[in-house]
Amino acid sequence: QAQLIESGGGLVQAGGSLRLSCAASGRIRIYAFNMAWFRQSPGKEREFVAGISNRGDTRHADSVKGRFAISRDGAKNTIFLQMNSLTPEDTAVYYCAAGGNFRAPVARTYDTWGQGTQVTVSS
Repeated sequence: QAQLIESGGGLVQAGGSLRLSCAASGRIRIYAFNMAWFRQSPGKEREFVAGISNRGDTRHADSVKGRFAISRDGAKNTIFLQMNSLTPEDTAVYYCAAGGNFRAPVARTYDTWGQGTQVTVSS
């Protein structure tokens, strides 16, 4: 059974940093899947944040470029999202996803999701 478990969310002041983790298990081996982070805030659609292909290529949404960085650790079968210079606009539930389209990273192309972790940035 495929499973993604996120951790690392919390409350942080504007300008601070957080590091999210997503541990994969079951059939999901991160070197074989395209993986991504999405986020969703109340009243908004789920939006792409960052993705890493099975080959290790990365891409980031324009809104987080230069502040966020996606990475992975194959030995731990885990992906990460390092978030720096956080702003209140980054407040959302952050989701890890697997199995989607790296070149066209929309939520509907990903078929396995974690439960989400809340990130709240205070001003």
